[in-house]
Amino acid sequence: MEEARLAFAQDSPPLAIIAAAKIACVSLTIDPSLASGSAPTLHLSSGDFIHGINTILRYIARAATVPSFYGQDAIQAAHVDQWLEYAPVILSGSEFEAACSFLDGFLASRTFLVGYSLSIADILVWSNIAGTGQRWESLRRSKKYQNLIRWFNSIAVDYLALDEVVAAYVGKRGIGKSPAPSLQEKVQDWKVNTSGPEIDLPGAKVGEVCVRFAPEPSGYLHIGHAKAGLLNKYFAERYKGHLIARFDDTNPSKESNEFVENILEDIDTMGIKYDTVTYTSDYFPKLMEMAESLIKQGKAYVDNTPKQQMKDERMAGTESKCRNNTVEENLSLWREMVNGTEIGMQCYVRGKLDMQDPNKTLRDPVYYRCNTDHHHRVGSKYKVYPTYDFACPFVDALEGVTHALRSSEYHDRNAQYHRILQDMGLRRVEIYEFSRLNLVYTLLSKRKLLWFVENKKVDDWTDPRFPTIQGILRRGLKIEALVQFILEQEQFVRILPRHKKYEGAGNKATTFTSRIWLEYADASIMSTGQEVTLMDWGNTIIKEIKTENGIITQLVGELHLEGSVKLTKLKLTWLPDIEDLVSLSLVEFDYLITKKKLEKQDDFVKYLNPCTRRETSALGDPNMRNLKQGEIIQLERKGYYRCDVPFIRPSKPIVLFAIPDGRQQPRAN
Repeated sequence: MEEARLAFAQDSPPLAIIAAAKIACVSLTIDPSLASGSAPTLHLSSGDFIHGINTILRYIARAATVPSFYGQDAIQAAHVDQWLEYAPVILSGSEFEAACSFLDGFLASRTFLVGYSLSIADILVWSNIAGTGQRWESLRRSKKYQNLIRWFNSIAVDYLALDEVVAAYVGKRGIGKSPAPSLQEKVQDWKVNTSGPEIDLPGAKVGEVCVRFAPEPSGYLHIGHAKAGLLNKYFAERYKGHLIARFDDTNPSKESNEFVENILEDIDTMGIKYDTVTYTSDYFPKLMEMAESLIKQGKAYVDNTPKQQMKDERMAGTESKCRNNTVEENLSLWREMVNGTEIGMQCYVRGKLDMQDPNKTLRDPVYYRCNTDHHHRVGSKYKVYPTYDFACPFVDALEGVTHALRSSEYHDRNAQYHRILQDMGLRRVEIYEFSRLNLVYTLLSKRKLLWFVENKKVDDWTDPRFPTIQGILRRGLKIEALVQFILEQEQFVRILPRHKKYEGAGNKATTFTSRIWLEYADASIMSTGQEVTLMDWGNTIIKEIKTENGIITQLVGELHLEGSVKLTKLKLTWLPDIEDLVSLSLVEFDYLITKKKLEKQDDFVKYLNPCTRRETSALGDPNMRNLKQGEIIQLERKGYYRCDVPFIRPSKPIVLFAIPDGRQQPRAN
């Protein structure tokens, strides 16, 4: 953007333009020389000029390199334009509180006014509100519009330039008023959706998202499947994308057309609209071609080791005797499998990955096995069937899926999913994890539910005692209540930068819950009535401190998001109270000897340090599951650590070694 001079009237500085220029790193020469009532003008070095607040804002948005500053697409740009037109309502005298009320409702389930990142619409509305000075501050103290206050404070924290501009140009009484049309005239065409949580899908782009709901037709859908289905529906609608209903029919022994028909019925009952219905069995020919290709490339082999022995070897990390078969030997055994011969029935196709990997799912997983049972769609055409772990990433990639939603119980298999795609030479599919539902007095395992059906403990899959969709509806639960129940289990999730000052560090998903974890050391120095800051969230006021035998067991607080982060003494790190937190082992090392420099006559044994390693157990953010061995990470308020042992499974902690920072540590005794 070329050099420019911004001329405006001193009594009405264009806060939004000045702030937008700062955020976009656009250099402006400030010239408050125009007569009172004059609209601002941007004079360019080329001799051209741009007149009017909205026109100048559009110019800055188009010329700046800030992503999505004018929306991500034409539709979002149109929404930005609407806000540019409506924003003066904020300064329209008697309409001010009505505008705040409208904005409060509009922002109930949104982080930004348009799309999922900051735009000039946010800057203009924020600036106009801040420009009223004391009038807005009075409303903030009244806590009347919590959603609007949350948005206002969040924008201010993330974009400090806004507060700087306000401090420089706004007095206690504000900067005056501007004419505006009636609020009712301007908001009647806006659709406000204040229901449900706000959950971001990492890396998602509007119009480009494709998700899939892929149940196995081995039973009726139950309440656990409902969560997966509704989440896929949510993301498809939120990002104006596509939803595929796919049947993962790779095990003919368990599946039937009855289950297919009833699953489709349940999907319709839940109001899940899909673009197409597909079957993994549609891809059986291509899956077999891929398996044979991997064998020829040496990325897979055929193993005739007995099943239990194979399992034991995987647990021990012992390579199979078949792992080094020649390609010809493997292809010969593969043909035996395809033909369903006696020899073939004893074989399995396994991926040649890494038998020593601490993540056991990467220890040469099974890709194909024999099964001569009748398949509900293809009959007896095939004698070999792919495993779910082999077929799922392949079909996801071929069908154009951008984000595969999987419950967190599959987390250990994520590395396997991506490795298989890599070996196949297919594009990467992002995985989005969600926590599975844990219900009391209820079974959600289809294998166990099938036992009840087969043993006549219930009438059938629609029995009112069953957690199936049809069962709970027969019990009297309304589908609307079911949907509401599922949505109430979802926490508020935002995608935040890993490092506030280094964009290259990437993003992380942060979950906000009503219950959080704090460090005990922080809790021990708090007092009732104290206002503290929860980092990346906002302020909260401590209402109650509960103790047991002198030990603090719980703090009760109330969010005070309109509070000033600058005025609090304690800035606290925290973790959401969710199942997906990971176990950590934080390790610090000390010198092996206690004397700075040994003399020749010194017996070094006398100076041995009795404690050279300290290990502290801790909990960590779920994003830490993705740490790689050797990767450096900063734990806020603690320091830098090197990952020595990455995440393997929930029962084994991630091991982090503290990196010395030069500060003197207290000597261990």
